[in-house]
Amino acid sequence: MNKILRFFDLHQGEEKKETVLENVVSNISFRGSNAWILACAIVVASVGLNVNSTAVIIGAMLISPLMGPIVGAGFALGTFDFPLLKKSIKNLLIATLISLVVSFLYFLLSPFKEAQSELLARTSPNIYDVLIAIFGGLVGVIAITRVDKGNPIPGVAIATALMPPLCTAGYGLAIGNLSYFAGALFLYIINCVFICISTFVIVKYLRYPKTHYVDQQREKRITQSITIITLALVLPSIYFAYNLLQEKKYTNKVKQFVQQELSNKGYTVIYEKLQMNSKPKKLELAFLAKKFSNQEIASLQQAMESFGIDNTNLVIHQDSLDLKSSILSEIDKRTAAVSEKDLTIRALNNELAKYQLASPSLDQDIAVLFPELSAYSIGVQQQYAKKDSLSKRIAFIYSATAPLPRTQEDKLHNWLKNHFPKDSVEVIKR
Repeated sequence: MNKILRFFDLHQGEEKKETVLENVVSNISFRGSNAWILACAIVVASVGLNVNSTAVIIGAMLISPLMGPIVGAGFALGTFDFPLLKKSIKNLLIATLISLVVSFLYFLLSPFKEAQSELLARTSPNIYDVLIAIFGGLVGVIAITRVDKGNPIPGVAIATALMPPLCTAGYGLAIGNLSYFAGALFLYIINCVFICISTFVIVKYLRYPKTHYVDQQREKRITQSITIITLALVLPSIYFAYNLLQEKKYTNKVKQFVQQELSNKGYTVIYEKLQMNSKPKKLELAFLAKKFSNQEIASLQQAMESFGIDNTNLVIHQDSLDLKSSILSEIDKRTAAVSEKDLTIRALNNELAKYQLASPSLDQDIAVLFPELSAYSIGVQQQYAKKDSLSKRIAFIYSATAPLPRTQEDKLHNWLKNHFPKDSVEVIKR
């Protein structure tokens, strides 16, 4: 048994406690280079969230110095070093404020305001985020107290993800969405608190010496305060996790219903939308060819209840105009923006085509009829109103191997007039 306990003994390979404390204290302050690194990391993370790039977000987490004051607070609590605790909290607040301001300004100025999946993932924390913060924090502190630090620190920075929630909170402020702001800030607080608590546990386990003597009563009060804070953060997280689980179960039931009662019977579903926030919930469907009678719709509504899908209205779109408007309303904003750009480009190309008069057939005709011409250019000179119509003035500029006789030049002018009967033609020798 002793051999097994020694196998998991954290005192083996432990760095000197004085050295560890020196390193922790040196990483707390957010002045000079640390402040600049933090601001740059926030911009990088904000860009990553904005363009939905996981790789960029991971890079920002790796260069972020936010772990310093959080670990410092954990060491301060474990050693009852209250000046260090005050300094750690002060610097953490400064870092948080810098991060919120920088991310707020970025998203305020960014032309892309759509909520991407990486942003939305940070708006509703749950118990799993608590577990990540606890065990990620434990790994980080254990690594800090080792002589050979190894490679867990980068992994801890990625797993605990302090940077993205702060950027998401700044995004919520920039677009005026307080629920995004509150959810992301709550996730950030969860990460900070539980990394700090994990640090406190390891510091106590490794028996770091107390900096200041405190009586048992005060030590008990500190422990009670930590317990209250823990419960205050864990209980809402459990509630969110429960809601997430129920939502997942519900969506799985809906998928089973659509698959078994509709898709497996040969009905091609071309549109499906589930509205979770409405009361009652609403499942909207549309089909490629199948038209349902009222009796069939009522039968499907009853079948939904047999699948455990309660408090949900089934709406089947069968009118083509109604279906078209529903589908168009669900088109992703980015797709709509791209479509708008395509239409603009097409309109500009059509407008440009009005001024592009040269063509392969025109080249061939001129080569046969006027072999003396060595080069030419043709285009619309200007537009002007002529009575009730809009006429174009066409300029034909040419160069020739030898001067064209008057008769040949008149022939060229008349031929162009015949080719563009509605427009005024001007022939110019280069």
